[in-house]
Amino acid sequence: MSLSSLLPDLSPWRSTRDFRLLWVQGLVTYFGSFMAMVALPLQIKELTDSPLAVGAMGAVELVPLVVFGLYGGALADAVDRRKVILLSEAALGLLAVVLLVNALLPSPLLWPLYVVAAGVSALSGLQRPALDSLMARIVPHDQLTAAAALNSFRWNVGAIAGPSLAGLVVAYAGHASAYAVTVVGFTVSVLLCIRLSPAPAAHDAEKPSLKGLAEGARYAWSRPVLLGTYAVDMAAMFFAYPNAVFPFLADELDAEWALGLMYAAGAVGSLLLGLTSGWTSRVRRHGLLVVFGAAGWGLAITAAGWFSNVWVVLGCLALAGAGDMVSGLGRSTIWNQTIPDELRGRLAGIEVLSYSVGPQLGQVRAGAAAGWTGTRPAIWSGGLACVASVAVLAAALPRLVSYDATTDADARLRRERDAARAASS
Repeated sequence: MSLSSLLPDLSPWRSTRDFRLLWVQGLVTYFGSFMAMVALPLQIKELTDSPLAVGAMGAVELVPLVVFGLYGGALADAVDRRKVILLSEAALGLLAVVLLVNALLPSPLLWPLYVVAAGVSALSGLQRPALDSLMARIVPHDQLTAAAALNSFRWNVGAIAGPSLAGLVVAYAGHASAYAVTVVGFTVSVLLCIRLSPAPAAHDAEKPSLKGLAEGARYAWSRPVLLGTYAVDMAAMFFAYPNAVFPFLADELDAEWALGLMYAAGAVGSLLLGLTSGWTSRVRRHGLLVVFGAAGWGLAITAAGWFSNVWVVLGCLALAGAGDMVSGLGRSTIWNQTIPDELRGRLAGIEVLSYSVGPQLGQVRAGAAAGWTGTRPAIWSGGLACVASVAVLAAALPRLVSYDATTDADARLRRERDAARAASS
């Protein structure tokens, strides 16, 4: 196998202007968002010194994410997706301003941190279906896996640089400086979103309604492969998402300096995997990617909770990130290859819940378990539970394991529709 066959496939970047705009916009947003992602729980820890208080962020974020994620999916099928992305991005920038103002107070308040966390969750749930469904429209069918790999690479760059720098910025310049960077990031992102091409809904699109949401849910329920991707991801994140207890893990390992690196380590592993992701464009059994990637994530999280050397822990977290990316590439490709465009927004709303609700509940689980059993047992026990749950789901959903992009009926139908739309345009 040659080196060039391992390098990322840049076809989506070369072929689509809107993909390039979204890629750069996402990189800027991720960088600023990850700065806030580290600063916010660390500020709650400093104000309360409670693992449960930090983990409670997940509970606060859960309901807005569920409600607005589902509504955002219906909205993405009914209105111009570009407008949804632009307006929600601007609103996220305003919430970053609230964090900045609160941090500048002589005695910062605790309750605004939870209010902003809930608001960010609601807006993210509203925006993500529009972003995800737009990707399937602007990228050619045969480039979807490559686009997913490039988007993961972008996410990882932000996830590495943001948390790593956030730890230093908070330590030496304070929370306000980290939030200021977030505000600047959202400002630049809004300017890039303005340049996106309009993405209007179909002429016969229905207004957002419970009936439309039910139609999307029925479609997902009737597709065992889709159900498998949702279930595996939610189980993996619920049992093995330890981010909420990283501030306490850093204290326990006497390595407070490594907090930012803990948040960034998973992205380092994902990035290294992404830099050699050329092989993924030739994979056809994407269900296997989902299962093996999630199991690898769980095993690596187990090891991260077991070892006491901070560098070994960071290495394990990096391996977990690589496993998560493998699983994520499989999920994203299956979603984009099989779901019809007229349902893409509503199914993207369900997808938002599948890969977002798990981490939110996982934060609550990790925080509660750490308060009961200690930080490290809460991590390694969750990793073992993740591996066990993935094994059970793989056995219960054989259609997911056997999924093949060349023979699956839904993937073939979507491929034919995309070809017809390209020919007509």
